[in-house]
Amino acid sequence: MRAADKKAAKAAYKELDVAAGIYAVRCTASGKVWVGHAPNIDKIQNRVWFTLNHGSHRSRSLQAAWQTHASETFAFEVLERLEDEELDYVRATQLKERAAHWCAQLKAEPI
Repeated sequence: MRAADKKAAKAAYKELDVAAGIYAVRCTASGKVWVGHAPNIDKIQNRVWFTLNHGSHRSRSLQAAWQTHASETFAFEVLERLEDEELDYVRATQLKERAAHWCAQLKAEPI
């Protein structure tokens, strides 16, 4: 790849519209719900499923439920997308606050 092509690819990547948000993982077999937040809501499901499949998810209770029940009994749901925010620390604070709200609302465990 030429230097000009690399530069154009980097510029295009930086212009991508990335939405932060809150998500839930539900186990239909147990009825349990976990809530998490991510700076890129469109990519987090792949990461969560990957870590669960490899037995390395940081939430012990979610990992235990994944190992107990079939993966088909789990569902991923985007609960909320946040408005674009220029400042990273403001977005991080918003993500934590909204995740706490959804945990209380759904009686869920935080991820």
